[in-house]
Amino acid sequence: MLLGPESVTVLNTTGAAILDLCDGQRTVAEIVAKLSSRYDHVADDEVAQFLTRLAAKRCVEADDD
Repeated sequence: MLLGPESVTVLNTTGAAILDLCDGQRTVAEIVAKLSSRYDHVADDEVAQFLTRLAAKRCVEADDD
């Protein structure tokens, strides 16, 4: 569960796993690779879209470097 100003976002198991891998060091591709070792059928575009939605809510921050 993510708590934000005036919002609550309930994550499913996969969403929580994605967020858990966001450590400021891994790229989206590395997150997808790690998830692929745990789960079947991990779509890299879906992971990227999920992270984009979280960034729009200011729950994560992307480093463009």
